[in-house]
Amino acid sequence: MIATDSPVALKIPGKVKTLHLERMAVVYVRQSSQQQVLEHRESAALQYALKQRALDWGWAAERVRVIDQDQGHSATTAEGRQGFQELLAQVSLDHVGVVLGIEMSRLARCCRDWHQLLELCALFGTLLADQDGLYDPRDYNDRLLLGLKGTLSEAELHSIRLRMYQGRLNKARRGAVFTHMPTGYVRGPAGEPVLDPDQQVQSVLRLIFRKFEELGSVNGLLGYLVRHGISLGIRPHHGVNRGTLEWHRPNRVTLCNLLHHPLYAGAYSWGRRPVDPRRKIPGRPATGRTVAELKDWQVLIQGHSPAYITWEQYQANQARMAENRALVKGPVRQGSSLLKGLLVCGVCGARMIVSYGQHNLLRYACIRRHCDYGQANCQSLAGRVLDDLVARQILKVLEPASLELSLSAAADIQRERAELHQQWRQRLERAGYQKDRAARQFHAVEPENRLVARELEQHWEQAILEERKLQEDYTSFERRQPADLSAAERELIGQLAQDIPALWQAPQTTHQDRQRIVQHLVEQISVRPQAHSEMLDVTIRFAGGFASQHELRRPVARYQQLHNYPLLLDKVRDLRQQKLTSGQIADKLNAEGWHPPKRRATFNAAMVRSLIFRLPRPGQRGAETPDMPGPLAQGEWWFADLARHLNLPSPTLYSWMRRGWVEARQSAGPAGRWILWADDEELIRLHQLRAAPRTWYNRPQAAELTVPKRRKGNS
Repeated sequence: MIATDSPVALKIPGKVKTLHLERMAVVYVRQSSQQQVLEHRESAALQYALKQRALDWGWAAERVRVIDQDQGHSATTAEGRQGFQELLAQVSLDHVGVVLGIEMSRLARCCRDWHQLLELCALFGTLLADQDGLYDPRDYNDRLLLGLKGTLSEAELHSIRLRMYQGRLNKARRGAVFTHMPTGYVRGPAGEPVLDPDQQVQSVLRLIFRKFEELGSVNGLLGYLVRHGISLGIRPHHGVNRGTLEWHRPNRVTLCNLLHHPLYAGAYSWGRRPVDPRRKIPGRPATGRTVAELKDWQVLIQGHSPAYITWEQYQANQARMAENRALVKGPVRQGSSLLKGLLVCGVCGARMIVSYGQHNLLRYACIRRHCDYGQANCQSLAGRVLDDLVARQILKVLEPASLELSLSAAADIQRERAELHQQWRQRLERAGYQKDRAARQFHAVEPENRLVARELEQHWEQAILEERKLQEDYTSFERRQPADLSAAERELIGQLAQDIPALWQAPQTTHQDRQRIVQHLVEQISVRPQAHSEMLDVTIRFAGGFASQHELRRPVARYQQLHNYPLLLDKVRDLRQQKLTSGQIADKLNAEGWHPPKRRATFNAAMVRSLIFRLPRPGQRGAETPDMPGPLAQGEWWFADLARHLNLPSPTLYSWMRRGWVEARQSAGPAGRWILWADDEELIRLHQLRAAPRTWYNRPQAAELTVPKRRKGNS
């Protein structure tokens, strides 16, 4: 083809064939950022000029296409680059004869994307061209050179990133890298963080940190702010209102960010939230953030900025939130348990859980072995007796400090009321400013300009109404909670503090209040049951290191779990031999301080009769009598004797006998008493069957427990 502006015929490269000219020529234009698009105009012009090269090589103007949809997109990945995706599609449809770019890095800086393009171009015979020359991906030398260029392009990107990262890291080590300032801070003249000049913003943040230290949970803090109508002063980082102070209702995410950010303790940090590539979501560049531990932060400069709290308080807040997330002490919660998160098993050292069964009965249980290994639970105990023991110890600890508690309680109430009144006064002051500002705007407009004056007048009236309503609300609040404690209130606080047990049991004292007191005073409580006994060894470790040892009697399910069970049976036998009735025996046991295993405090006649049934029968049931002729054979038992030996209810043994789980025969006498056979091996099986869990219709007992052993001599 002959150029129009030159009489000399231009030489078409030999690699351009007729089959290439029959297809399109594509000019790919890209710049990495919007800043380059706006400022690097010469680079864009140079890329668009590649269209003339295609014309010089023989392509018609209507067969040359420019793809520039990827302006402002990086070539590190093909994701989000619609222009590059369109180029791949056109090549794979055999519509492209040559792809032109100012350099290969404009097409891709990732070897994966670059070699994908090379493979498609080689498959469909598409040429590639840059400022250095024209390449055929089917040619060995050209393909080798293109592969090398793609590798160098990716290495260049890595080098650029490394230089930028090192420069950013060096700036961060000086504490000068800030994306945006957190709530409560603004940029100073040199870009350094300074406290927000608005005093209400500062007072709200200080109130938030103090109340979290007192309440111990984000839930409690959020509820307190909502209950008292306290808003957060936010300066948006984007949009038309950027940097303008706005008041938003509090929310959990904002409060968590406030409590986690070290700048509020005056510490500058960098590398606190690194990016994990495995967690990145395609199409969402802000994803993949993780939270690093304090020791893994790349930069930490304490005392860098003005602070709202101390560094020690910041660390205590982080530890408290970590406890709230884990199955450890945690915040106070609903429920009557005093020891939630404080109780550990003295057998395995695991933390015990809280449960509320039928009729809201409190229990503590260690389920670690059951959950992890499928074994039986370490222990389970009624919670009320243990809570009562800890409550008595807490009251003993608090009794000497009653005077100090009364003064501290009065000071805390006075301080909290003062902070709330300060919040109200600041809100009123801001409402007054908004009203005066609306009035100034109204008076500044020309009176005859009614189109504007009417709108400003409405704004002024709305500001007046808002100030009036806020004043009425404050008056109502002031009536309910005066700024200063009255003499009667101080006297009441003193009386309550002097009578701590009555204050502890008062209906106005909630379970959460008691939990909070216990968590402040107690670090851990360990319980360990004494072997084959209803007694517990309890260790209470108080804050400060002091530990007290106690022995506690707990309710148990069976008489055999009592440590004095043999002595109790002997006592019942002795009283029965004195010809006393069951009721008289019960009165005698109660008078001497004997206790049944369960929650009942005293014995009654029915309990005594059950104990009499457990007494061993004197003599051998084998002698021949008119009703029971013939002695028992070896391994045979009378029905009642075997039930007593297995500690099994008679109806259950009858059920086993009917099902064929135990061999039985009936005596030949007129009484027809049942005789059961169980030698030593059978007794072991029956004991295991007795200890097996209760069966259900779809989960029968194991066959080895229900099939009796064949008795010798039986066919």
